Amino acid sequence: MDKAISEAMTSRFRRFVFFLLLLTLAVASASVANAQTCQTSSDLDDASRAPILAAAQRYFDMLAKGDAASLRQNAVPSLASDFSGVESLVKERQPDLAGAPAPSPKFFLLQVEGAAPLPHAEFLCGVFGKSGQSANSAAFYLDHLAPASYAVVLFDLSPPHGRTYVSFILQQAGSAWKLGGLYVKSAQLAGHDGDWFAARARDYKSKSQLHNAWLYAVEARTLLAPLPFMSTLATDQLDTQLQTLQPPDVPINGKTTDLPSATPAPGTTYKLIAMFPAAVGNDLDLIVKYQVTDISNTNQAFASNVAVMKTLVAKYPELKDAFAGIVARATDPSAHDYGTLLAMKDIK
Repeated sequence: MDKAISEAMTSRFRRFVFFLLLLTLAVASASVANAQTCQTSSDLDDASRAPILAAAQRYFDMLAKGDAASLRQNAVPSLASDFSGVESLVKERQPDLAGAPAPSPKFFLLQVEGAAPLPHAEFLCGVFGKSGQSANSAAFYLDHLAPASYAVVLFDLSPPHGRTYVSFILQQAGSAWKLGGLYVKSAQLAGHDGDWFAARARDYKSKSQLHNAWLYAVEARTLLAPLPFMSTLATDQLDTQLQTLQPPDVPINGKTTDLPSATPAPGTTYKLIAMFPAAVGNDLDLIVKYQVTDISNTNQAFASNVAVMKTLVAKYPELKDAFAGIVARATDPSAHDYGTLLAMKDIK
């Protein structure tokens, strides 16, 4: 090999190695600057675990008593300055939680190190195997999280009205754990939990009723997750199932879909915004939202709602097996809507 060529190749190789070294150091420095870790409650010793559990129990007692003022006094400044959402939630859910026994919660300790907020953080908590999550693991996905220690505390309650998740986000301030967020959501819909909806979704899939299977699987996913930014083994399994189930003609993630109608006149096309199950009294009904330019003429909106329901059932007769009725909601550009409910037997 020519000596000049050999020396040039050696020089390029050295520069390449030097570049890789710099890149490795940069990645390592970024990892250190934005380190994020998660520990489960069982990973902690009693001295670390006790203050978190005590704070969570204290805040749960305030919630159960409807004491929003005390919750605000114990909130981090950013939440205390805009507390109206928490106050409304406390007022709405306190009657359901009053007197409900609070079992020992499970919690996860999330820690962010560095000098600036993380644009996006993914916390993998507990034991993960080669196939992903295990029965006791969890993952959390959070944006713009400032460097600090956080605790996600999850209560799984069984009050008289039905199973309920109560979740507190706590942030450490000195030796205290302050309230950083509050979430309360039902783990049941129309008397059924996420496992029931998941089982029904599998049944509908076996019958090739893919729209019913999709709608029930989406509801199962919603009910099984205590928090919108949390995933577990059960929700990951449903996410995999949903990828294979999603029909091409359902509105999702802000995407509208067209519903061509033969009534009231051929050529009419409705832009569907959303479809999802909902409890109406003791019944499980299907909510269908679609776009209109105006809802001020209620007679016209009613006729349009009925036409949407008839068209939907004519196109997907399988819906009769899964829902007691349909609520069509004509929705204008300002998100105001006009709804009509019909029992499935009356949609002809």
